[in-house]
Amino acid sequence: MASRVIMHIDANSAYLSWEAVHRLQHGDSLDLRTVPSVVGGNPETRHGIVLTKSIPAKKFNIKTGETIWEAKAKCPELIIVPPNYSLYMQCSQAFGDVLSGYSPLVEQYSIDEYFVDFSSMHWIYPDPVAAAHSIKNRIRDELGFTVNVGVSSNKLLAKMGSEFQKPDKVHTLFTEEIMEKMWPLSVEELFMVGRATSKKLYDRRIRTIGELAGADPRWLELFLKSHGRLIWNYANGRDASLVRVNRHPVVKSMGNSTTTAFDVDNQREAYLVLLSLVETVAFRIRAAGYCCQLVSISIKDNDFLYRSHQRKLYDPTDCTNLIHRIACELFDELWRGKPLRHLGVSAADLCSNEFLQTSLFDEQNEQQRDVDKTIDSIRKRHGSLAVQRASFLHSGLKPMTGGTGEEAEYPMMSSVL
Repeated sequence: MASRVIMHIDANSAYLSWEAVHRLQHGDSLDLRTVPSVVGGNPETRHGIVLTKSIPAKKFNIKTGETIWEAKAKCPELIIVPPNYSLYMQCSQAFGDVLSGYSPLVEQYSIDEYFVDFSSMHWIYPDPVAAAHSIKNRIRDELGFTVNVGVSSNKLLAKMGSEFQKPDKVHTLFTEEIMEKMWPLSVEELFMVGRATSKKLYDRRIRTIGELAGADPRWLELFLKSHGRLIWNYANGRDASLVRVNRHPVVKSMGNSTTTAFDVDNQREAYLVLLSLVETVAFRIRAAGYCCQLVSISIKDNDFLYRSHQRKLYDPTDCTNLIHRIACELFDELWRGKPLRHLGVSAADLCSNEFLQTSLFDEQNEQQRDVDKTIDSIRKRHGSLAVQRASFLHSGLKPMTGGTGEEAEYPMMSSVL
């Protein structure tokens, strides 16, 4: 067994499991995990999206990120539970507290995921797999929800291992097990291979992780740039990232909104307002070391009618242009043509970018990320107006709108679900 031992612990259907446990502890006789159910959106208006689903809901092909209306159409008896983010933070904290009792090196990757470095704990836990079972069972018995634990020699393989059969399982994925356990999987199951990348690989007859691992990395770089080299390394189980000690509460979301001094009555002006908001939001995300997995916008017309819309992303991002593009697409789907006086943008479902910092996401490129990084550096040194887009010239709009104060709390995020 490798001298370096890393675990990835992932709560199974976290939000729904935490809701189910909380309700059972308060006298509810129905376990949401045993029936078709989802957390997300508004059960009465059927607005919003599915944040997480029960295993029985999967039988109806209900998918995370689809609208509540679509999910209800697939399963009319579906139980919809609105999110309770303060509860989830409490569960996440208790989850992390258990892990901190096993190792001082604990990294919170997202609200329902942790990495634990067990490399120096062999004198207390000589068998890390037995320790993984102990963690899994203790969380189940003491906290009431189940987790999957992946055990390996690096973070990438530990994360891949935790994604194997669920729920309530421990899986190892050490280097000597890659050929048997990981290489036969479809290429889209590899971490950091999203829809766009998998399509390009399928078009070139690379269908499994093993076929990707055996490809020439220089050939992959011809059509995937440096992202091709990254996923080739991942396919071969290579990852040198360290477990970064981090137990502060994960920021829930970052957002900005603005009330304009004039009616926004056309698409071009709305896009510019959204860009001004996104510039600030994306800057704050990158400065804090996060990527977002959900983008939402809100609008309020001159009759004070409030509406919101959001989209779950297939790959985490911190890219200004990509977040703005999604915000504009959401706006086009939401706006009905009435003049607007208030617009907002929020980036949520944040995760650490430490594990992803060398990554290039499907819809991004190296040059764009370098541009974002350079602009951030200039603005930090010389102020937000030091670099601005030409589209803001003579527009009457600020190139960056909104402050950089406290991050949005969960109630704010839940208001747009």
